[in-house]
Amino acid sequence: MIQKQQSMILSPYMELYNLVVPKDNMLRQINELVDFSFVYEELKERYCLDNGRNAIDPIRMFKYLLLKAIFELSDIDIVERSKYDMSFKYFLDMAPEDPVIDASSLTKFRTLRLKDLNLLDMLVGKTVEIALEKGIIKSKAIIVDATHTKARYNQKSPREILLDRSRKLRKAVYQADESLKAKFPVKNTSNVLEEEISYCEKLIAVLEAEGGICELPKIKEPLNFLKETVADDLQQLRISEDQDAKVGHKSADSSFFGYKTHLAMTEERIITAAVVTTGEKNDGKQLQVLIEKSKATGMEIKSVIGDTAYSEKDNIVYAKGNEIELIAKLNPLITQGARKKEDEFQFNKDAGMYVCKAGHMAIRKARTGKKGINDNQKNTYYFDVEVCKRCPFKEGCYTEGAKSRTYSVSIKSGEHTEQMSFQESEYFKAKSRERYKIEAKNSELKHRHGYDVASSSGLTGMQLQGAMTIFTVNLKRILKLMK
Repeated sequence: MIQKQQSMILSPYMELYNLVVPKDNMLRQINELVDFSFVYEELKERYCLDNGRNAIDPIRMFKYLLLKAIFELSDIDIVERSKYDMSFKYFLDMAPEDPVIDASSLTKFRTLRLKDLNLLDMLVGKTVEIALEKGIIKSKAIIVDATHTKARYNQKSPREILLDRSRKLRKAVYQADESLKAKFPVKNTSNVLEEEISYCEKLIAVLEAEGGICELPKIKEPLNFLKETVADDLQQLRISEDQDAKVGHKSADSSFFGYKTHLAMTEERIITAAVVTTGEKNDGKQLQVLIEKSKATGMEIKSVIGDTAYSEKDNIVYAKGNEIELIAKLNPLITQGARKKEDEFQFNKDAGMYVCKAGHMAIRKARTGKKGINDNQKNTYYFDVEVCKRCPFKEGCYTEGAKSRTYSVSIKSGEHTEQMSFQESEYFKAKSRERYKIEAKNSELKHRHGYDVASSSGLTGMQLQGAMTIFTVNLKRILKLMK
């Protein structure tokens, strides 16, 4: 059963917050900036309103997840810190003497209450609404780009994942007290998953029996991560890998296993739209969705700034039809032309190669047709036949016994004359210089808020992580611009 959180908390100790949580504290500022009642309105239908025991207030649970995004801590550590950190208690609308939740409640909240909720669009829209109300957003241009996030399991076997986390924990313990090495269980040398799990459980038990050393932050955090992996993620570990994650390419010889987050951001560095996809998806295909999502938040858009991935033919036509300036340099290799099966092969701008729907990249390319005779020259991309033979998608794509597998793209240079002329203008060049801002935002997401690695498995978990992280960076940016 759910009840709306009371606006007034009756406690003789509430005045402590005015003494120990200063006016310029970030959490106090966020509390004053955002009316979190929208969380209650969105989630109340997911609770029973008249039966059962009282549930933990959904606004408080949401704020716990927000604290995780801000401070990049595990569930256990964020709950532990809320026991003694008065700024946390103030932010969570708790009286100083109130008890904290059990950390397992956060897992249930994520899986039961936030399931199938379009949290990403809702939170991005809320921050843009606040920014517009405060008069922070004045530009009518958005900058677009995509940032990659590695999957939590990164194509490792279940045993390798546990092995890696237990190794990090042992290393932290040795730095603090090497004498404990004698008390540790014998390392598992077999490739059996169950035996590795058993070893990790014994290692955890030894450290918890020691007591004091577990309270050291450098040991406590890797210990809690290992415990979460063994307890909460055991089912996911047993299926070996993140089933939603896919191989993406950053360049011809550099790839990653995970997801992409496609972003649109104002020149004031407020993110206005985001789309989370699997790693192999093409950046340019998401442009129109990002523009429409940005418009839905109340943004007026006159210009879109991006790299060459966004200058494909469909986007030029769309931008012109919607009276939007497309500030993206042309690349003749990206033109859509008369390609066949364009949904099965997508261009990777960083590598300069096409990628098939299985995530395999072409190994070389060649230009075919006679130059200057007609306009039928093509770029032909060659794929590794040995890989094609083993591919689960080979039916209808690869002919058994064929010595090569190619994909050709017609080059039609005459179709982009207007855009080519536009990109030579001084106005285009000046606006293009604004693109560095979104690169800086990508860096902030990854290095300050842990967005370089997924915190959980699956596309749904990645969308939740994206929602909380983007909500966090937008609020921090709004606070900075209000000063």
